Amino acid sequence: MFDGRESSPQTGTQKITYATNPADLLADLAHQAIDATTGHAQAATLPTPQQVQDIVNFEMQLRTAQAIDFRAGSLNADGASGGPVALASQPFFVGINDSFPPSFHFNPSGAPFNPAIFDRFNAWVDSYNPARASIARGQAVFNTKPIAITGVAGINDVLGMASLQGTCGTCHDAPNVGNHSVSAPLKTWYGRPDESLGCDLFAGVHAAEQHHRSHSSDDRPRPRPDHRVMGGHRKSQGAHSSRACSPRAIFSQRLGREFERRGDVL
Repeated sequence: MFDGRESSPQTGTQKITYATNPADLLADLAHQAIDATTGHAQAATLPTPQQVQDIVNFEMQLRTAQAIDFRAGSLNADGASGGPVALASQPFFVGINDSFPPSFHFNPSGAPFNPAIFDRFNAWVDSYNPARASIARGQAVFNTKPIAITGVAGINDVLGMASLQGTCGTCHDAPNVGNHSVSAPLKTWYGRPDESLGCDLFAGVHAAEQHHRSHSSDDRPRPRPDHRVMGGHRKSQGAHSSRACSPRAIFSQRLGREFERRGDVL
Protein backbone atom coordinates (compact mmCIF):
# COMPACT_ATOMS: atom_id res chain seq x y z
CA MET A 1 0.00 0.00 0.00
CA PHE A 2 2.66 2.50 0.99
CA ASP A 3 4.52 2.10 -2.30
CA GLY A 4 1.76 4.06 -4.00
CA ARG A 5 0.43 1.45 -6.40
CA GLU A 6 -2.78 0.89 -4.45
CA SER A 7 -2.92 4.05 -2.33
CA SER A 8 -3.17 6.91 -4.79
CA PRO A 9 -5.97 8.75 -6.60
CA GLN A 10 -4.02 8.03 -9.79
CA THR A 11 -5.03 4.37 -9.46
CA GLY A 12 -8.54 5.06 -8.21
CA THR A 13 -7.56 4.40 -4.60
CA GLN A 14 -7.05 6.49 -1.48
CA LYS A 15 -3.87 7.83 0.05
CA ILE A 16 -3.21 6.40 3.51
CA THR A 17 -3.45 9.18 6.10
CA TYR A 18 -3.95 9.45 9.83
CA ALA A 19 -7.24 11.30 9.39
CA THR A 20 -8.80 8.71 7.08
CA ASN A 21 -7.30 5.51 8.49
CA PRO A 22 -8.37 2.68 8.71
CA ALA A 23 -11.23 3.27 6.24
CA ASP A 24 -8.73 4.20 3.52
CA LEU A 25 -6.73 1.03 4.04
CA LEU A 26 -9.83 -1.18 3.99
CA ALA A 27 -11.04 0.43 0.76
CA ASP A 28 -7.62 0.09 -0.86
CA LEU A 29 -7.29 -3.55 0.15
CA ALA A 30 -10.69 -4.23 -1.41
CA HIS A 31 -9.58 -2.51 -4.63
CA GLN A 32 -6.35 -4.51 -4.60
CA ALA A 33 -8.26 -7.76 -4.08
CA ILE A 34 -10.33 -7.11 -7.20
CA ASP A 35 -7.28 -6.12 -9.25
CA ALA A 36 -5.35 -9.20 -8.15
CA THR A 37 -8.27 -11.52 -8.88
CA THR A 38 -8.92 -10.20 -12.38
CA GLY A 39 -5.27 -9.45 -13.15
CA HIS A 40 -2.85 -11.88 -11.53
CA ALA A 41 -5.37 -14.70 -11.16
CA GLN A 42 -6.97 -13.89 -14.54
CA ALA A 43 -10.48 -14.59 -13.28
CA ALA A 44 -13.21 -14.40 -15.91
CA THR A 45 -15.63 -12.70 -13.50
CA LEU A 46 -15.30 -10.19 -10.72
CA PRO A 47 -15.25 -11.52 -7.14
CA THR A 48 -18.47 -10.99 -5.24
CA PRO A 49 -18.64 -8.30 -2.54
CA GLN A 50 -18.62 -11.03 0.11
CA GLN A 51 -15.55 -12.65 -1.42
CA VAL A 52 -13.76 -9.29 -1.46
CA GLN A 53 -14.70 -8.72 2.16
CA ASP A 54 -13.43 -12.17 3.12
CA ILE A 55 -10.08 -11.40 1.45
CA VAL A 56 -9.76 -8.07 3.28
CA ASN A 57 -10.72 -9.64 6.63
CA PHE A 58 -8.09 -12.32 6.14
CA GLU A 59 -5.37 -9.80 5.23
CA MET A 60 -6.16 -7.61 8.23
CA GLN A 61 -5.51 -10.54 10.56
CA LEU A 62 -2.07 -11.39 9.19
CA ARG A 63 0.98 -10.80 11.36
CA THR A 64 4.22 -12.23 10.00
CA ALA A 65 7.61 -12.22 11.66
CA GLN A 66 10.53 -14.59 12.02
CA ALA A 67 10.19 -16.62 15.21
CA ILE A 68 13.23 -18.93 15.22
CA ASP A 69 16.86 -18.62 14.19
CA PHE A 70 18.84 -21.82 13.66
CA ARG A 71 21.72 -20.52 15.78
CA ALA A 72 20.05 -18.13 18.22
CA GLY A 73 17.03 -20.34 18.79
CA SER A 74 13.67 -18.85 19.72
CA LEU A 75 13.64 -15.12 19.09
CA ASN A 76 11.55 -14.47 22.18
CA ALA A 77 13.79 -16.35 24.62
CA ASP A 78 15.83 -14.89 27.48
CA GLY A 79 14.02 -11.58 27.57
CA ALA A 80 13.86 -10.94 23.81
CA SER A 81 10.51 -10.24 22.17
CA GLY A 82 10.88 -11.25 18.54
CA GLY A 83 8.24 -13.12 16.57
CA PRO A 84 4.67 -12.50 15.44
CA VAL A 85 2.99 -12.53 18.87
CA ALA A 86 4.81 -9.42 20.04
CA LEU A 87 4.36 -7.80 16.63
CA ALA A 88 0.58 -8.27 16.84
CA SER A 89 0.44 -6.00 19.89
CA GLN A 90 2.91 -3.38 18.63
CA PRO A 91 1.25 0.07 18.71
CA PHE A 92 0.99 1.80 15.35
CA PHE A 93 -0.73 4.74 13.75
CA VAL A 94 -0.01 6.60 10.52
CA GLY A 95 2.82 9.02 11.26
CA ILE A 96 4.07 7.36 14.43
CA ASN A 97 7.69 8.29 15.16
CA ASP A 98 8.05 10.18 11.87
CA SER A 99 11.60 11.43 11.48
CA PHE A 100 10.77 14.89 10.10
CA PRO A 101 10.72 17.91 12.44
CA PRO A 102 7.45 18.43 14.36
CA SER A 103 6.81 21.58 12.32
CA PHE A 104 5.85 19.35 9.38
CA HIS A 105 3.04 17.80 11.46
CA PHE A 106 3.57 14.36 9.94
CA ASN A 107 3.33 12.77 13.39
CA PRO A 108 -0.11 13.72 14.74
CA SER A 109 1.01 13.07 18.32
CA GLY A 110 3.72 15.71 18.08
CA ALA A 111 6.20 13.42 19.78
CA PRO A 112 9.86 13.86 18.77
CA PHE A 113 11.54 11.28 16.56
CA ASN A 114 13.28 8.41 18.35
CA PRO A 115 16.01 6.81 16.19
CA ALA A 116 16.03 3.68 18.39
CA ILE A 117 13.55 1.91 16.13
CA PHE A 118 14.08 -1.63 17.40
CA ASP A 119 14.27 -2.75 21.04
CA ARG A 120 13.18 -6.37 20.67
CA PHE A 121 16.64 -7.73 21.43
CA ASN A 122 17.92 -5.37 24.13
CA ALA A 123 18.11 -8.30 26.54
CA TRP A 124 20.66 -10.04 24.32
CA VAL A 125 23.30 -7.29 24.38
CA ASP A 126 25.47 -9.20 26.88
CA SER A 127 24.30 -12.68 25.91
CA TYR A 128 26.81 -15.54 26.22
CA ASN A 129 25.21 -17.01 23.12
CA PRO A 130 27.28 -15.53 20.25
CA ALA A 131 24.39 -15.69 17.78
CA ARG A 132 22.10 -13.76 20.13
CA ALA A 133 24.79 -11.21 20.90
CA SER A 134 25.29 -10.77 17.14
CA ILE A 135 21.58 -10.05 16.64
CA ALA A 136 21.74 -7.44 19.40
CA ARG A 137 24.74 -5.81 17.71
CA GLY A 138 22.84 -5.73 14.43
CA GLN A 139 19.96 -3.98 16.19
CA ALA A 140 22.41 -1.42 17.58
CA VAL A 141 23.85 -0.79 14.11
CA PHE A 142 20.34 -0.18 12.73
CA ASN A 143 19.53 2.21 15.56
CA THR A 144 22.77 4.18 15.79
CA LYS A 145 24.97 3.90 12.68
CA PRO A 146 25.38 7.46 11.28
CA ILE A 147 24.47 7.81 7.61
CA ALA A 148 25.09 10.89 5.47
CA ILE A 149 21.88 11.26 3.46
CA THR A 150 22.29 13.18 0.19
CA GLY A 151 20.35 13.41 -3.05
CA VAL A 152 17.30 11.52 -1.79
CA ALA A 153 14.14 13.01 -3.26
CA GLY A 154 11.48 13.03 -0.57
CA ILE A 155 13.98 13.88 2.18
CA ASN A 156 16.71 16.31 1.16
CA ASP A 157 14.50 18.38 -1.15
CA VAL A 158 11.58 18.50 1.28
CA LEU A 159 13.82 19.53 4.18
CA GLY A 160 15.79 21.92 2.00
CA MET A 161 19.06 20.32 3.08
CA ALA A 162 21.68 19.10 0.62
CA SER A 163 22.99 16.69 3.24
CA LEU A 164 21.87 15.56 6.65
CA GLN A 165 23.14 13.09 9.19
CA GLY A 166 20.66 10.30 9.74
CA THR A 167 20.39 6.63 10.61
CA CYS A 168 18.50 3.66 9.20
CA GLY A 169 15.50 4.92 11.15
CA THR A 170 15.39 8.20 9.25
CA CYS A 171 13.51 6.28 6.56
CA HIS A 172 12.54 3.10 8.43
CA ASP A 173 10.89 4.83 11.36
CA ALA A 174 7.95 2.64 12.43
CA PRO A 175 8.84 1.21 15.88
CA ASN A 176 9.81 -2.48 15.83
CA VAL A 177 8.58 -2.77 12.24
CA GLY A 178 10.95 -0.64 10.19
CA ASN A 179 8.51 0.59 7.55
CA HIS A 180 8.04 4.27 6.84
CA SER A 181 5.06 5.25 8.99
CA VAL A 182 3.63 7.66 6.40
CA SER A 183 3.03 7.31 2.68
CA ALA A 184 6.23 8.95 1.46
CA PRO A 185 7.92 7.51 -1.64
CA LEU A 186 11.66 8.15 -1.54
CA LYS A 187 14.00 8.14 -4.51
CA THR A 188 17.32 6.52 -3.68
CA TRP A 189 20.10 5.33 -5.99
CA TYR A 190 17.99 2.30 -6.98
CA GLY A 191 16.15 4.63 -9.33
CA ARG A 192 19.26 6.04 -10.99
CA PRO A 193 20.32 3.85 -13.91
CA ASP A 194 23.21 6.20 -14.70
CA GLU A 195 24.96 5.53 -11.41
CA SER A 196 26.57 2.28 -10.29
CA LEU A 197 26.80 3.06 -6.57
CA GLY A 198 24.52 0.20 -5.65
CA CYS A 199 26.38 -2.33 -7.77
CA ASP A 200 29.71 -1.17 -6.36
CA LEU A 201 28.29 -1.45 -2.87
CA PHE A 202 27.03 -4.98 -3.41
CA ALA A 203 30.28 -6.00 -5.06
CA GLY A 204 32.21 -4.62 -2.09
CA VAL A 205 30.05 -6.47 0.41
CA HIS A 206 30.38 -9.60 -1.71
CA ALA A 207 34.19 -9.32 -1.69
CA ALA A 208 34.22 -8.87 2.07
CA GLU A 209 32.00 -11.91 2.53
CA GLN A 210 34.20 -14.01 0.26
CA HIS A 211 37.26 -12.97 2.25
CA HIS A 212 35.52 -13.94 5.47
CA ARG A 213 34.50 -17.32 4.09
CA SER A 214 37.99 -18.07 2.75
CA HIS A 215 39.39 -17.59 6.25
CA SER A 216 36.62 -19.46 8.05
CA SER A 217 36.58 -23.13 8.95
CA ASP A 218 32.87 -23.45 9.68
CA ASP A 219 30.55 -25.66 7.65
CA ARG A 220 27.81 -23.21 6.79
CA PRO A 221 26.28 -23.40 3.28
CA ARG A 222 28.45 -21.63 0.73
CA PRO A 223 27.22 -19.43 -2.15
CA ARG A 224 27.17 -21.11 -5.53
CA PRO A 225 29.16 -19.10 -8.09
CA ASP A 226 26.55 -19.72 -10.77
CA HIS A 227 23.84 -18.11 -8.63
CA ARG A 228 25.59 -14.86 -7.72
CA VAL A 229 24.08 -11.66 -9.06
CA MET A 230 26.92 -9.17 -9.05
CA GLY A 231 28.65 -6.72 -11.33
CA GLY A 232 27.97 -3.40 -12.93
CA HIS A 233 25.53 -2.16 -15.52
CA ARG A 234 24.11 -4.59 -18.01
CA LYS A 235 22.99 -3.76 -21.54
CA SER A 236 19.32 -4.37 -22.22
CA GLN A 237 18.66 -6.60 -25.19
CA GLY A 238 18.01 -4.77 -28.43
CA ALA A 239 18.74 -1.34 -27.01
CA HIS A 240 21.65 0.93 -26.24
CA SER A 241 20.48 1.77 -22.76
CA SER A 242 21.70 0.22 -19.53
CA ARG A 243 20.24 -0.36 -16.12
CA ALA A 244 21.73 -0.81 -12.70
CA CYS A 245 22.12 -4.34 -11.42
CA SER A 246 19.22 -5.65 -9.38
CA PRO A 247 19.44 -5.44 -5.58
CA ARG A 248 17.36 -8.60 -5.31
CA ALA A 249 20.10 -10.60 -3.64
CA ILE A 250 23.46 -9.76 -2.13
CA PHE A 251 24.37 -13.35 -1.50
CA SER A 252 22.51 -16.27 -3.03
CA GLN A 253 23.03 -19.63 -1.43
CA ARG A 254 21.38 -23.00 -1.19
CA LEU A 255 19.17 -23.79 1.75
CA GLY A 256 20.44 -26.28 4.28
CA ARG A 257 20.16 -30.05 3.96
CA GLU A 258 17.09 -30.15 6.16
CA PHE A 259 15.06 -28.58 3.36
CA GLU A 260 13.80 -30.63 0.45
CA ARG A 261 13.45 -27.60 -1.82
CA ARG A 262 16.60 -25.74 -2.67
CA GLY A 263 16.83 -22.30 -4.14
CA ASP A 264 18.07 -18.78 -3.75
CA VAL A 265 17.54 -17.01 -0.47
CA LEU A 266 18.17 -13.37 0.36
